[in-house]
Amino acid sequence: MSDRIYLVLLGAPGSGKGTQSQLLQEQLGIPQVSTGEIFRYNLKNETELGQLAKSYYDRGELVPDEVTIRMVEARLAEPDAARGAILDGFPRNLIQARALDGITEPHGGIALVPLIQLEDDVVSMRITGRRLCRDCDRVYHVTFNPPRGENCDSCGGVLYQREDDKPETVQNRLYVYYKQTSPLIGYYFAHGLLVEVDGEKSIEAMQEQLVALLVARNIGLKGSAVSA
Repeated sequence: MSDRIYLVLLGAPGSGKGTQSQLLQEQLGIPQVSTGEIFRYNLKNETELGQLAKSYYDRGELVPDEVTIRMVEARLAEPDAARGAILDGFPRNLIQARALDGITEPHGGIALVPLIQLEDDVVSMRITGRRLCRDCDRVYHVTFNPPRGENCDSCGGVLYQREDDKPETVQNRLYVYYKQTSPLIGYYFAHGLLVEVDGEKSIEAMQEQLVALLVARNIGLKGSAVSA
């Protein structure tokens, strides 16, 4: 019996995962949970996990899966995630995927894993045009989803381009994405959870496709019963 809705969004950087997650959280009444947001929160608030992660950063080392998993587990235990969450950027490998299974299994497990498909040249164009709000992390694009003014529409925060969104880093990001994500695609396909979404469509058309997939799987939208 499922009492929560957990979605995992897969897709190359720039494919629209962040934007679609933000829209889906309105449809489903559950939060978007991104690893970037979680790390920034823990580092800014100097939590125990944040200090542990910082110790690895300061030594120039990657944060171990165990620390990332503990951060995600703590985030999913927050009151706003009592009905589930939309995971964006986690899991990144099979160790994290299996850990997420363990966290979510008592509540019905992962409901669906949409994979946003997009050609590499379009990915490059989308990445370099992306801008983020420094305060609330809302995602914009200078061409496809620009803000109304110079600052964030939601909170008025300053918009910026991440260092890893700059053209010289795009090819390496795509290499890392394919290396990390390929095993996850096979993993979730084998579990009958993977569905493909056409990333070439407009933001609105992609959202309609995602909602249709949720309805087809009887995954409850906001105001409706959670699927059994």
